[in-house]
Amino acid sequence: MLDPFDEPIFQTRLTPHRSLTPRGFYLLIAVFCVAQGAFAVPFLVMGAWPVAGFMGLDALALFIAFRVNFRDARAYETLDVTPLELVFAKVGAGGRRREWRFNPSWVRLEQKVHEEFGMQSLVLVFRGEAVEVGSFLGPDQKAELAENLSRALAAARLGPRFS
Repeated sequence: MLDPFDEPIFQTRLTPHRSLTPRGFYLLIAVFCVAQGAFAVPFLVMGAWPVAGFMGLDALALFIAFRVNFRDARAYETLDVTPLELVFAKVGAGGRRREWRFNPSWVRLEQKVHEEFGMQSLVLVFRGEAVEVGSFLGPDQKAELAENLSRALAAARLGPRFS
């Protein structure tokens, strides 16, 4: 049985949304390369071969841009709330991990809400230190996270539950 002080109240892992799957990515690149090749043939026939070369560079640039995007999608954030502490960790695309530990009784959750665009930022503040949570999330997702995290912090402030 878990120690009541270590029992998790709230745990979540936040990841950036990517709508294109790896299979879809390769399909997109294949279709793009075929289309670029079809458009390059008339230029080759007219003797304007440098144009075809630059069209190939476009395909390469698109491939590299998507590969960088997929690499950046490996970044994530975790939030773990127990009665004794809130642990927030940011893990970058390269695997570099930064971790913050807060006392849930004293941490403050600040929300910046724009009346037209919704929630713009969600920040954990403790002893003058501020850390933004879920910067890559959309306004609706940030609002849902703020609601869930506020409930978890309120539960943590009540202390551990002994059964």
